[in-house]
Amino acid sequence: MASRPYHHGDLRAALVEAGLAAIEARGADDLSLRELARVVGVSATAVYRHFPDKKALLAALASVGLEKLGETQRAASDAAGGGAAGFKATGIAYVRFALSNPGLFRLVYGHPLPKFAPGCDPADDAMAMLQANAAALAPDGVDPQIFALQSWSLVHGLAMLLLDQQITLDDAAIDRVVDLHVMLAETGSRT
Repeated sequence: MASRPYHHGDLRAALVEAGLAAIEARGADDLSLRELARVVGVSATAVYRHFPDKKALLAALASVGLEKLGETQRAASDAAGGGAAGFKATGIAYVRFALSNPGLFRLVYGHPLPKFAPGCDPADDAMAMLQANAAALAPDGVDPQIFALQSWSLVHGLAMLLLDQQITLDDAAIDRVVDLHVMLAETGSRT
């Protein structure tokens, strides 16, 4: 095969897109910078100008995953009209995002970022929405931070149980699980 000159308008973005596709196809553990270089048609050294190592690439991919999750949840909340209905919609969107993007979801939460620690100022949209909703919807007498952690734990645990095929639920059952949590919060009951 004859070599051809290569010019790429946005190599970093192309590498991220190729990385996202590879993660969904095979998972993050099998991702290789050299493979991505071949996929986008550049030399391996060109990749290292943007990502010094696999860890840097995985961090960039996880950041994109968080952004996509936040966008998905924001759209679901907006479509539901915000409030308790929006909060429920964000939880359902979280689970469905995990099921639709299992490799990316596992990457995001397999490489946790320090900003997820309770009490930190979150930089990502998904966490910011969770904390804002928790502050507005936490039952009387329940610390909003604890309610946020409980809510996140519920949808994350549900997503992981489904991804790991420990349980099987249809969309309606996923909706009912999340709805029960929101309904109990609305009535002021401790869950």
